[in-house]
Amino acid sequence: MNNNKVRVRFAPSPTGGLHLGGVRTVLYNYLFARHHGGDFVLRIEDTDQSRFVAGAEEYIMQCLDWCGIQPDESPLKPGAYGPYRQSERKPMYAQYAHQLVEQGNAYIAFDTTEDLESMREQYKTEHHNAQYDGRTRAFMRNSLTLTKEEVDALLTSNTPHVIRIKMPQNETVVFTDMIRGEVSFDTNLVDDKVLLKADGMPTYHLAVVVDDYLMNISHAFRGEEWLPSAPVHLLLWKYLGWEAAMPQWAHLPLILKPDGNGKLSKRDGDRLGFPVFAMDWTDPRSMEQTTGFRERGFLPEAFTNMLAMLGWNSGMEQELFTMDELVQHFSIDRVHKAGAKFDYEKAKWFNQQYIQKTDNARLAELVQPFIADKNIAIQDEKLATVMGLVKERLHLLSEFWDQASFFFVRPETIDVTAIQAKWNDTTRQFFVLLAQKLGAAADWNHVAIEEVFNGAIAESGTKKGEAMLPLRVMLVGGKFGPGVFAIAEQIGKAETVGRIDAALKQL
Repeated sequence: MNNNKVRVRFAPSPTGGLHLGGVRTVLYNYLFARHHGGDFVLRIEDTDQSRFVAGAEEYIMQCLDWCGIQPDESPLKPGAYGPYRQSERKPMYAQYAHQLVEQGNAYIAFDTTEDLESMREQYKTEHHNAQYDGRTRAFMRNSLTLTKEEVDALLTSNTPHVIRIKMPQNETVVFTDMIRGEVSFDTNLVDDKVLLKADGMPTYHLAVVVDDYLMNISHAFRGEEWLPSAPVHLLLWKYLGWEAAMPQWAHLPLILKPDGNGKLSKRDGDRLGFPVFAMDWTDPRSMEQTTGFRERGFLPEAFTNMLAMLGWNSGMEQELFTMDELVQHFSIDRVHKAGAKFDYEKAKWFNQQYIQKTDNARLAELVQPFIADKNIAIQDEKLATVMGLVKERLHLLSEFWDQASFFFVRPETIDVTAIQAKWNDTTRQFFVLLAQKLGAAADWNHVAIEEVFNGAIAESGTKKGEAMLPLRVMLVGGKFGPGVFAIAEQIGKAETVGRIDAALKQL
């Protein structure tokens, strides 16, 4: 079936927000496909209808779109291998499950929830929880323990049942992982996974194999949490007679908590104050809201660059890569086996680098959602100019208002104590003079404003160093911000003079 063209897929379940580990899986699939001139497929694994969440599929599409990752085939862009939602492929799975039963590689199980609970209770030991496997299947209600007549009667009366894989005993399943090398499994330790559920829907185990085969997938990259399922999938490829077409596997390392102890979760983000989802997600069931990287003020390019480096290295000193450069340099053999610790400060550093090198007009557009609630009209051109003045101070776009509000509204309070340290009659006289001279200035740009300031310094005998900080505090409210004459140029003559006069009254 395989035609030697690289075809990879990302197959999320529409059950909630997209964790950054999921986005990284997408990214590595995408980079690998583009590097090899292949196809990147988005397939929605919605076989577990009980966990289906309204809006989650659209959310996944939006996240990929924000990250600049466009699938070649997806539910929104069908290709030759559709449908691209497993729920729409439902009729095709049962035949393969029944084929496995006929071959003796799977069996029909009629056990109720109570049967399963009592088996787990009865056969658990001090060191092992009981599972439905080669040891316990002989004591359960299934087509291996019942007669053919009993099975037929149960099927005729529509008794709820599932189909389970019959894991072989005393075998070792081996495969070569593109990241981990040779990996082996003892089949005695793997349970008889359900392949087809009572509602006729396949489980992930059956669906992923059938879909990867029918969609001609050449390489399957997924998180290392799926490693324990690998022996089931490998045996299904073999039992269905598709072994020669089996994709090459790569199990990606986990993204770890900042301290390295365990997989990074949403709870860690909540606890430590950083996002773990690509974009804001509101769970429609609980209405619980989770912040995303986008809404925290990350640029998509910074987010994808940061993610690419979480578990992969280019072998170069370079850390900043455009998407095209990532495509050019990406190779799966430079993905690490060990988990990668998530470092939010480093993530913000990536974002700061991208903010500094991004065009001011685009930044002005991206910052709009962060100032929408300020109820002030700002012209695009002015916003872009101000962005150019403050962007080197920003790690996140959400910090813009704190760093730049004084350009648009007069500060409600000023740091009087910062001025008072240098304040005396001479400085007061200087600022009275400066306000007059600025009010009379013919030209209004930062060069002209500085000339007026220097003229007032010379005339009053004040030291420049003693006047600069008070001027900044009068205009900005505190000891921060870009060049003070550039600030004056942007806020305008009347506002500059007005702020000096207001400060003089306060002092």
